[in-house]
Amino acid sequence: MSRAQLTLSSKNYSSWSLRGWLLCRLAGREVDEQMVAMNDPGNRAELLLLSPSVLVPRLTHEGASVWDTLAIAEYLNELYPDKGMYPPDRIARAHCRSISGEIHSGFSNLRSALPMNLKMRHETFPVFSGAKPDIERIETIWQECIERYGGPFLFGTQPTVADAMFAPVTRRFITYNVTLSPVATAYCETISAWPLMQEWITAAAAEPEEMEELEVEF
Repeated sequence: MSRAQLTLSSKNYSSWSLRGWLLCRLAGREVDEQMVAMNDPGNRAELLLLSPSVLVPRLTHEGASVWDTLAIAEYLNELYPDKGMYPPDRIARAHCRSISGEIHSGFSNLRSALPMNLKMRHETFPVFSGAKPDIERIETIWQECIERYGGPFLFGTQPTVADAMFAPVTRRFITYNVTLSPVATAYCETISAWPLMQEWITAAAAEPEEMEELEVEF
């Protein structure tokens, strides 16, 4: 079986790269990582939230080139249906796809207000009012899932596509010390302790490049 290649952006700053990488690992796929240069114009535009980049993440596998995180999730699930990327129950699976699509396409105010930066920690940080409905909606999603499926992950005891999609949000909340409900706080801790997340965070800490635009102390 040929080895897949995953094109990534910064591990410290790129939430989409994190999602794509987690999805590959959920599917049991080891991948060769190809990093896009930090000075690439499209890469910088994506990291600065100026435009979505078609470069990252991109999975290349046996002649297929797949970009967009949800497309990668569906492609991998089609190849490896026994890996449990989605819940086995039809209704739970539909729920998983729905909330994964919601985080994929929405929450623009949250993304702008709390940019991804795994190396940074703020003791206090002013969250502008436009982002607060996004935070409240995410807390509601997590609360409903954990109450319904028992936790500690969104659909039970094992991580799914939904956890890969929401993992960067947990790090945003931790980075900016956002006040959360007990359930949401516990979920952030669950994702932080996830071995795959620990692996990514360690790699991000070793990443030498920095973007001055995202290192400003507010």
